[in-house]
Amino acid sequence: MEISTLLLWGGVIAGPLFIVTFLIEGALREGYNPMRQPVSALSIGRRGWVQQSNFFISSILLLACAFGLSSMLQIYGGSLWGFLLIGIYGAGLFGAGIFVTDVGGAPGDISKTVTRTRAGILHDIFSTFVFVSLFAACFVFAHLFAVIGAYGWEIYSIVSGILYLCGFILFARGFSPASRLAPIAGLLQRLTISLGAIWLALILLRLILVL
Repeated sequence: MEISTLLLWGGVIAGPLFIVTFLIEGALREGYNPMRQPVSALSIGRRGWVQQSNFFISSILLLACAFGLSSMLQIYGGSLWGFLLIGIYGAGLFGAGIFVTDVGGAPGDISKTVTRTRAGILHDIFSTFVFVSLFAACFVFAHLFAVIGAYGWEIYSIVSGILYLCGFILFARGFSPASRLAPIAGLLQRLTISLGAIWLALILLRLILVL
């Protein structure tokens, strides 16, 4: 197995591993409300190291995947933005792991007033890079698939990008305490994260299998 292919397998694993970890940790955390609270709230408290490790491991796998894509995409004529956006996605997760959120409070704390900290603001900035980069990647890869005539994958990527953006807008609004979506903001975030992570895993698997 070529090193670039092996690195892409890291990207295939990263998303499902991230999802399974936050689902299990969310179910085990006493007082945590996955329907309402963000995934990042799992980084708060004594067990916060679990979710922080989840951010770091997924980040390392995705950064390695981006490096593999830099050579793998040469077969399709090269794509600077393809691997660069996946790299930004991975780097964003790493930053989100370093800087712990304060939005949503600690597990069990769903108070409407949360004091903003510098770390929390930086966490939000890195998280925004995570979502924006993956959204953009959907359309970059849609173009790549269109060039090679893989129109089913092109449509899948476009639809995923649109749904991902809609999900991001909805859960971002939902985390505002006054929002009617607040009771399900955590669920909307999980669905959006899963949509993007599964899309990436599937297109990477497709790239691996056609080589």
